[in-house]
Amino acid sequence: MRVIITGGTGLIGAALAADLVKGGHEVIVLSRSPRAAQDVPAGARVEGWDARSASGWGHLADGAGAVVNLAGENIAGNTFLPERWTDERKKRILESRQNAGRAIVEAVEAATIKPGVVVQMSGVDYYPTDNRQVMTEDSPAADSFLGKVVQEWEAATAPVEKMGVRRCVLRTAIVLTEKGGVLPRLALPFKLFAGGPIGSGKQPQPWVALDDVVSAIRFMIENPQTGGIYNLAAPEAVTNAQFARALGKVLGRPSFVPAPGFAFRLAFGEVAQLLLEGRHVSPKRLQEAGFTFQYPTVESALRHIYRR
Repeated sequence: MRVIITGGTGLIGAALAADLVKGGHEVIVLSRSPRAAQDVPAGARVEGWDARSASGWGHLADGAGAVVNLAGENIAGNTFLPERWTDERKKRILESRQNAGRAIVEAVEAATIKPGVVVQMSGVDYYPTDNRQVMTEDSPAADSFLGKVVQEWEAATAPVEKMGVRRCVLRTAIVLTEKGGVLPRLALPFKLFAGGPIGSGKQPQPWVALDDVVSAIRFMIENPQTGGIYNLAAPEAVTNAQFARALGKVLGRPSFVPAPGFAFRLAFGEVAQLLLEGRHVSPKRLQEAGFTFQYPTVESALRHIYRR
């Protein structure tokens, strides 16, 4: 099966490409960077795109088994410390997702043999922050910057459904991996014996292991009965304080030194809400479809990641 991955050089994309290559699939990674070939696993091939149109690559969608859309400006930035959301960054975060989705729609529309499925990555930031209510796929959208970004992100590829193409949307929680993203940032204070909850620690912190993200995407590709929106968050719902205790336990470090919330807001502005606010998210629909999480508890995921 030919699988096209946009955003395939990021954490999720690289892991997914490696998994699909191992499974014997033809994997094509779309990238704007000519140096991206060194970032993709052996066996995958890189094709250029402008991340806003089907020019130069659209023919590859004809007869493809799947198109997986992971493209979009990194919400927290590409540096170790989160980058502030300036007006320009907010614009890039939104438009990069809108443009990539429209490019996929353009390619699908031109294809004589439509792709079997479009898997659209999304985020749990679709939902409002709430310390008590558990969010399902039917919960309302947040009236916030990220809530609006996620709505636009999902809407960008929606037209493929009218073309008869199955579409799966994965509203994904914080992805845990030692290779990058949030976890190394959270783990550093613990390694320095200064770890603990962030802010009050009472805020929900939905999460999912990278291996389970890859497995869920593959599950969508391989199971034609799937379709629509799914929450991709591990079954164990934890608060930030509970997450901190599990991380400290696995690393063999104390977890009682709190990081003041006001300091995060002062240093990083609006982007601090990624860790200071949250919501519990239910993966029940995904589980009812037949998907099984390999790492359902945060401790099991962290022990796997840190090989403890």
